[in-house]
Amino acid sequence: MPAAAHFLLNLNVRILHVEHLADGLRLYLRLPMPYLVADRVGPIGADGLPAPAPYTTNRLEDGKPAHYIDPDALRANPNGLGHFAAEGFQFTAGGKALTATVERVRAHPVGTQPAFATLDEARAAFAEPTGYPADAAPAYVGDVVVDIILRYKAGGPVYDYAVSSQLDPGLPGQEKTANLILDYGPDDTKVFRARGLLAEPVNISRSIWAAIFTFIQEGVRHILEGLDHVLFVLCLVLGATGLHSLVWRATGFTIGHSVTLSAGFFGFVPSGAWFIPAVETGIALSIIYAAVIAVVARPDRGQLVTFLVTMAIGLLHGLGFSFVLQEILKVESPNIWQSLLAFNLGVEAGQLLIILIAWPLFRLVGRLSRQAWRVGRWGIAAGCTIIALFWTVQRGAAVFAGL
Repeated sequence: MPAAAHFLLNLNVRILHVEHLADGLRLYLRLPMPYLVADRVGPIGADGLPAPAPYTTNRLEDGKPAHYIDPDALRANPNGLGHFAAEGFQFTAGGKALTATVERVRAHPVGTQPAFATLDEARAAFAEPTGYPADAAPAYVGDVVVDIILRYKAGGPVYDYAVSSQLDPGLPGQEKTANLILDYGPDDTKVFRARGLLAEPVNISRSIWAAIFTFIQEGVRHILEGLDHVLFVLCLVLGATGLHSLVWRATGFTIGHSVTLSAGFFGFVPSGAWFIPAVETGIALSIIYAAVIAVVARPDRGQLVTFLVTMAIGLLHGLGFSFVLQEILKVESPNIWQSLLAFNLGVEAGQLLIILIAWPLFRLVGRLSRQAWRVGRWGIAAGCTIIALFWTVQRGAAVFAGL
């Protein structure tokens, strides 16, 4: 629906706390409001405004429809918004779909919402009356998060189940939705991670390996989808003169990014607006450095120097990884070290996959034709350098903007 495109998806993280009960499950859900209402906007009228979605009002701003929350409607019937979530999220156990009952609903303007990282925090988030804060002004729908409690009765305890969602707001960037699922069993807590709208069910079990695998998968996905990381590893392989050189380079990079991935995630870094762009600029510069070193003839500096240089560069890339992890996992979440380690292992697996593809291919071309390898090496390095130069200028401007 074209009108839905005017909703802003300023947040794309959904948190699901699943509590096991004697007769089923209780879900404490936090999600941005656009997921619930963006696809319910009516057609555009003669005044240029679409018929508002439930619990929203519209107005024109700079000639474009702007969607605001309707506090009065939400305070009058908050559970109606919860029914949208109950219709959208499906829990299936033993091949049977569980029916949801809405227990509580509360919405918050972004920046005022209570903590929601643990089950105790999720429970405490509903201490205030349902609806919308009495002293809060109407906010953009894209700047509102909704907390909902849904009750799923199953007639007995549920241990293994599947979670899926039919919510499809039709908004740009929704395919990158981060879903954090925390399952609170009788003995321990499992943390699962999934990306996207959950159209395909995520199977939740009491297996610790099933939970760990979701974070490994996310680590692999991040490095493979992060073009800057891919280009650096590619240049790293390109400049290796032999297997020993490759091992030293890869090991140094691994140690470096493992250290700062943890340090950055736990917040042991500057908090200024300039810092993230500065790290990203440094990552772009590291690609240029690796590309130049890969093609410029030089005396062998020794394995130790190579190790130290790549480890220093790995420190930069690890900070980049940590920024992504902060978006999908909270420091207060249960089993934090388990999730952190699994994500790092996924990054390592993705890095190894790039190396296993690039190294044999480069060696094969070099054996078949020295001339082809020379041209190819320079071509790859030049391409990586051009892209990284563009990023350096772009990200460098963001650094100065944040100062």
